[in-house]
Amino acid sequence: MATLLNTDSQHAGFMEQALALARLGRYTTMPNPRVGCILVKNGRVIGRGWHEIAGEGHAEVVALADAKRTVEGATAYVTLEPCSHFGKTPPCCDLLIESGVAAVVIAMTDPNPDVSGEGVKRLEDAGITVINGVLEESARQLNQGFIKRMETGLPHVRCKMAMSLDGRTSMASGESQWITGSDAREKVQQLRAESCAIVTGIGSILRDDSSLTVRIEQFGKLEPGVNRDSLIARQPLRVVVDSNLRIPLDAKVLSQPGKTIIATSVRSIDKEEELKRRWGVECVFLPDESGRVDLERLLRWLAEMQCNEVLVEAGSTLAGGFLENNLIDEFTLFMAPSLMGCTAKGLFDLPLESLSDRIQLQIKNIYAVGKDWCIEALPAC
Repeated sequence: MATLLNTDSQHAGFMEQALALARLGRYTTMPNPRVGCILVKNGRVIGRGWHEIAGEGHAEVVALADAKRTVEGATAYVTLEPCSHFGKTPPCCDLLIESGVAAVVIAMTDPNPDVSGEGVKRLEDAGITVINGVLEESARQLNQGFIKRMETGLPHVRCKMAMSLDGRTSMASGESQWITGSDAREKVQQLRAESCAIVTGIGSILRDDSSLTVRIEQFGKLEPGVNRDSLIARQPLRVVVDSNLRIPLDAKVLSQPGKTIIATSVRSIDKEEELKRRWGVECVFLPDESGRVDLERLLRWLAEMQCNEVLVEAGSTLAGGFLENNLIDEFTLFMAPSLMGCTAKGLFDLPLESLSDRIQLQIKNIYAVGKDWCIEALPAC
């Protein structure tokens, strides 16, 4: 039997390899979590795998198939607790048991309350050594949307905005293309591809006639292992927040590949039927007490549609609405080295009256993107 590695540094090193594999599926695994697995025997990696597309093999299945020798006595490193239930594929913990592995090292427990801990129990009941919590924080960061959906019934919400150095997003006329350069726009395509849904407001549609698609030609160089065909085949769900159902029937967003949803607070049977007939577009009725779209209800509806990560690409009014209701988990702000002046519009329509009302942010990262800068921030606790 192979010797079980037992040092923290060895476990962390192999788990980091499994996490690197899991990241290769970040554009295509939705609604499933991103998971990687490696099999190690006598200190050498003998099998590698990651989950790429929902309905196809999980990371453990792919790694077992990739193994170049018998895996009996090996150690499996998996970034998420092996599943213990029948879904579109059989339970991975059963396959690991049947393979004869001696140990399973896990980054984190499955956050799904219906199955959490059951995979570990079944492995241990079969006499397999289980070590849990290796590089857990990295694993949680990789699947923060899936985890939040499982734990709260809400998706992880990232708000993306582009601004000038003086914090302006568009001229008073509404002109806003393009504040930032091509490198920043390439990064936005990656953010879209990582998201299950993109949310915008009707104002942005009326002003810019946006498509809200992932455009592979603007995506930049793909890292080795990312499946280009799978990326091309998948488009995030597009959601237009349109309280009064003003969207033109010839808006570009309606005719793009994939699916578009209109979130509204009024009923217009004729227009709803025409949107459905012409474009297959569904209208979701989610009014709040003020007659606008209830944004929290919208997010809960998206979570029920199995959306893990939601990208908000909107103007100051809708972005301010998400922020005012404490519905933003993360900010990605692109800042161009330009000044747009005092009449241009700001980032968020947020009616604060005193300095004490200001919203504090925690800066997570700042880095150059071509000639622009990207600021990644979190709401301060």
